[in-house]
Amino acid sequence: HSVSRTSPDLTFVPACLPPDPLQVEELQRFVSNSKRLFVMTGAGISTESGIPDYRSEGVGLYARTDRRPVQHAEFVRSASARQRYWARNFVGWPQFSSHQPNTAHLVLRDWEKLGKLHWLVTQNVDALHTKAGSQRMTELHGCTHRVFCLACGDRILRSELQERFEALNPTWKAEAFGVAPDGDVFLTDEQVRSFQVPACRKCGGILKPDVTFFGDTVSQEKVSFVHQRLAESDSMLVAGSSMQVYSGYRFALAAREKKLPIAVLNIGPTRLDHFASLKLNSRCGELLPLIV
Repeated sequence: HSVSRTSPDLTFVPACLPPDPLQVEELQRFVSNSKRLFVMTGAGISTESGIPDYRSEGVGLYARTDRRPVQHAEFVRSASARQRYWARNFVGWPQFSSHQPNTAHLVLRDWEKLGKLHWLVTQNVDALHTKAGSQRMTELHGCTHRVFCLACGDRILRSELQERFEALNPTWKAEAFGVAPDGDVFLTDEQVRSFQVPACRKCGGILKPDVTFFGDTVSQEKVSFVHQRLAESDSMLVAGSSMQVYSGYRFALAAREKKLPIAVLNIGPTRLDHFASLKLNSRCGELLPLIV
């Protein structure tokens, strides 16, 4: 491997035992027997980069707070919901955008280079697979590093929008209270009230991050594309996901229907545990580098 050994950030990683050597052997056999491996990753692969997830026991957002992510319908219909979302996102962006890939991301990139990995689908919106250099990849739920207009479809980089926020809010300041999984932070209503949100420069429409919010659906075109990549594959590995969200779970159901062997690497239970060929309860960044 050309994997760089960086120390993982375990702040948001649930406690777990070191990998069992016998299970490492089983996963090694699973990967070695795969000629066209389909990999699906979730928030659990990015926790070692310091990004919290939603559902992990004790350390996930739902365990630590009563906060819930913004709903698609609320964002579209409510100017105050957009103001709240973008104010939090503006404060959190410098830290969120600076997160770097961890060992697990780099291993998957190397598997692609070696021809082991046929296609990678990530449910994450953090761009860490892209930063790692993965190319045979679909971002199922989009990416926070891109923004688009709901009216005319014009797309800009999130970094460009940050500059527009700064220009519109030269004296606005807010102290953050904790980081959430999708890059925003916790702010009070009082802090948010005077924050100015820019409109689309081309048509004056509403700007939205290029991500699938809760309550929205992944486009049929993207779903069909991923199903095609799965149809070309001979096995499936799920890394760092409980697969609670149907948009990802549907592909595991399709893999089961095709009778593909499925391996799951995740700390804690998943929706696949009762039909997976192999389940490993370990950190992705600790176990994946052991597979050659």
